[in-house]
Amino acid sequence: MPESVLSAAQLTVTGALVLWMITGFTRLPGRWLRWKMFCRATFTIVTLTGTNNGHAEPVNVYEYLSPGSFLLGPPQLQTVINHLTSIGRYDRIDGTGRVLSASGERPLEVTDSRVVL
Repeated sequence: MPESVLSAAQLTVTGALVLWMITGFTRLPGRWLRWKMFCRATFTIVTLTGTNNGHAEPVNVYEYLSPGSFLLGPPQLQTVINHLTSIGRYDRIDGTGRVLSASGERPLEVTDSRVVL
């Protein structure tokens, strides 16, 4: 293939990629060519207290996530809570917080090791 054709193809692909990336910062999340990271991400802000043998202590769920993880939705939070109670680290976990997503902000409660929206 001639170099000019390869160069034109590279420029076209690069230009298309740049345009696609720019559309991720525009309005109307969820529309075609939008980054799912911006329109589908769900964040959980929660304060938890774990109880084991009558002794209560704060729980930092991020200690139990893989390195670099910071997005924690309600299903992932429930998975971490299930893990902590199943290994015997805590008898129960309780707390309050909120869930932030593209659809807005909602309250969240953790009662007797269950996430309740």
